[in-house]
Amino acid sequence: MPFIKVHDKEFIPYLSADEIEQQVKRVASEINRDYEGKKPLFIAILNGAFIFAADLFKHITIEAEISFIKLASYKGIKTSGHVITAIGLDADLHKREVIIIEDIVDTGKTLYHFLPQLEHQNPTSLKIASLLHKPDALQHPLKIDYLGFNIPNKFVIGYGLDYDGLGRNIKEIYQLVE
Repeated sequence: MPFIKVHDKEFIPYLSADEIEQQVKRVASEINRDYEGKKPLFIAILNGAFIFAADLFKHITIEAEISFIKLASYKGIKTSGHVITAIGLDADLHKREVIIIEDIVDTGKTLYHFLPQLEHQNPTSLKIASLLHKPDALQHPLKIDYLGFNIPNKFVIGYGLDYDGLGRNIKEIYQLVE
C-alpha cells in the first residue's frame, strides 16, 4: 500500500483490509454471543459508518434490524464543534436493545449529544460499537462496548472515513502525513 494523495494532503497506510476484516468479524462474534436470543436494533451513523455497518451486519447471525441516522461534526480534518442531524431516526426504540454503529469515536462530542436523544425513548439497553477510537482525543466520557481498534490521535481516511468527501471508498485505512 503506497502513500496516497487526497485533495492537498498525503496519507500513508495504517490498517490493511485484512486487519479491518478480522476485527469486524471479532466484533460481530461478540455481539452475536451477547445478544443471543434477543433481536437488537442497530443504528448506523452516516456517512462514515456505512461500510463498517454493512460489513458488520453481514456477520451478524442473530435476528436483528438496522436503521440509519445522519450526524456530522467534521469540516476538513478538524471537528467543527457542532453536531448536525441531517436525517432523523424513524425507528421506535421503546423497550428495544439498541446498538449504535459508529466509524470512529475521537472527541466523543457527536455521541455525547446524540445518546440523550436515544435514552429519552427508553430503550432496554443502549450500546456502542465503533471500528476506531482515539482515546487521547476523548473529551466526553463514553463507554465503547464493541471496539475494533484504538488508534493514535491522527487523522485517518478510508473504509468509510473521508477528507472533505473523498477517500471513503478506499478499502484500507490511511493516516495523514504530518
